[in-house]
Amino acid sequence: MGAGHGHKLHFHGHSVVHRTPAHLKILALLAFMIVVVATPRDWYAAFGAYLAILVVVIGVSRVPPAYLLKRTVVEVPFVLFAVLLPFVATGPQTEVLGVSVSQHGLEAGIALLIKGTLGVLASLTLAATTEPNELLLGLERLRLPQQLVQIMSFMVRYLDVVTGEMQRMKVARESRGFTARNPRHWPVLARSAGALFIRSYERGERVHLAMLSRGYTGRMPR
Repeated sequence: MGAGHGHKLHFHGHSVVHRTPAHLKILALLAFMIVVVATPRDWYAAFGAYLAILVVVIGVSRVPPAYLLKRTVVEVPFVLFAVLLPFVATGPQTEVLGVSVSQHGLEAGIALLIKGTLGVLASLTLAATTEPNELLLGLERLRLPQQLVQIMSFMVRYLDVVTGEMQRMKVARESRGFTARNPRHWPVLARSAGALFIRSYERGERVHLAMLSRGYTGRMPR
């Protein structure tokens, strides 16, 4: 199994934010997100204050802003949805740059974009300043069910293994002249996904048997 290791989202540092216990940071993130979501969507001054708090925390953590901004790509689906809302929502119409859009949809889209961006930045800050194994220990201290903690632990430990397996399968397909260019190639990709699932399941069975042979009793050692 091995010990917990760093993750691609983590930024190694020794700031006050890095040293803060993980369970306190998790509680702070949860409280921050509840406040952000509960804030009325037209309270832009409050959102500006929330952003200022995040900027201060990021500054104290000494995590380079560019390091976080590059990882906000995860927000792209929410951005696309927020952009589409003014065009698909109903209700009173208003003009933006000469284009007629739904006023309610425009307000909802702006609110979604603001709240989503704040949530993504806060979550990335937590991930950048906390090792994965510390997060898991923090969830244990918060009395999260042990089985859920172990499932997340296995995800952290073996995500890179499964990703590497998927990359090797991709290289094997391309070495045989296969390149997915149109929907006719989707069946091949579907079979590859099925094979990856079977391999991952079999690997999980072997890992579980190996753990049992080493005295695993349903609780991971610290």
